[in-house]
Amino acid sequence: MIRHCVFVKFRSSVDAAERAAIFAQLAALETTVDGMLSFAAGPNASPEGLGQGFAHGFVADFRDAAARDGYLADADHAQAGARLVAALEGGLTGLLVFDLEL
Repeated sequence: MIRHCVFVKFRSSVDAAERAAIFAQLAALETTVDGMLSFAAGPNASPEGLGQGFAHGFVADFRDAAARDGYLADADHAQAGARLVAALEGGLTGLLVFDLEL
């Protein structure tokens, strides 16, 4: 299984409703991307203060690397990803992606 972890720095002008809409668009991919097992998103809840400005994020679990790769190539993912990047502080520099093989 692959756990796809994405941490983001939204621009201060992006309100809670737009953040929720972006995460909902990404979550909807669970119903169309073969092998996408789960999706969860929200604000950083860590009390450690080590988030380095990455105040929100999401995780998506995939059956295997092939399923994750299918998600990365998916046209709906590209559209949702572009919307997400457009809402981030510094565009791609406001994004951290880390995949774990479980």
